[in-house]
Amino acid sequence: MNIPNIKKRIVLTGGPGGGKTTALDLIRREFLGKIATVPEAATMIFSGGIGRSINEHVLKTQQIAIFNLQKHLEDIQRAMFQHSIILCDRGSLDGLAYWPGSDNDFFHSMNTSLEDELARYDAVIFFESAAKSGESIKSNNPIRNESENVAIELDNKLQEIWSKHPNFNLIHSAESFINKVMFGINTIEHIMDKYQRE
Repeated sequence: MNIPNIKKRIVLTGGPGGGKTTALDLIRREFLGKIATVPEAATMIFSGGIGRSINEHVLKTQQIAIFNLQKHLEDIQRAMFQHSIILCDRGSLDGLAYWPGSDNDFFHSMNTSLEDELARYDAVIFFESAAKSGESIKSNNPIRNESENVAIELDNKLQEIWSKHPNFNLIHSAESFINKVMFGINTIEHIMDKYQRE
């Protein structure tokens, strides 16, 4: 399948423990040469020596750094892979769920708006946290240290934010992991087909 020179971005996001990162790796292999992926900015920062904090000022500064890194990484991949769909491991609005202040404070601090950030992306694929089905979310990722209750709370916040996107695709936690991956693949194929016809 040849992909025209389009500037399309898809967000793959969800609550902690949804299988998002593993699914992204499988999806990348399925569409080898047709999509370019953007790594998760928060993981890059926290695994690079920046510690987590409960201090509000530090939290805000960290989220500003994550927000800016996320957008720059997306723009780098867009420039390097002009003919590919860009698949993002989380998007610029994920930080809103972790922001210790109000929504208005977040958008003011980032010098943007909800509408502008939603418009960056053509679709959102949301993997609901396994915690919502009563499953464990423990993983080998030391960056992910949320409890099941915190994971559910974050998942609810993230769903509320991203469900405002007109092309929001929710994959419930009760689905098997294989079904989650296939749903993601089918969603991406649908977007590819749509823009080929235009």
